[in-house]
Amino acid sequence: MNIKFAILIVAGLALTSWALPASYRIRSPWRIFAALAAFAGVILSLWGVLALTVPKFF
Repeated sequence: MNIKFAILIVAGLALTSWALPASYRIRSPWRIFAALAAFAGVILSLWGVLALTVPKFF
């Protein structure tokens, strides 16, 4: 198991778990950035899972 892909997964999950509630709590102009951060967290997690489970995919 490559540790850098596991770090990607954990960082993506942490970013998503922060940004989803934050996109409802903060004021309107900043809400967009929190939603984009949640999307980036999902992409990071999926990228880490794909790179970890399918060797030499990228």
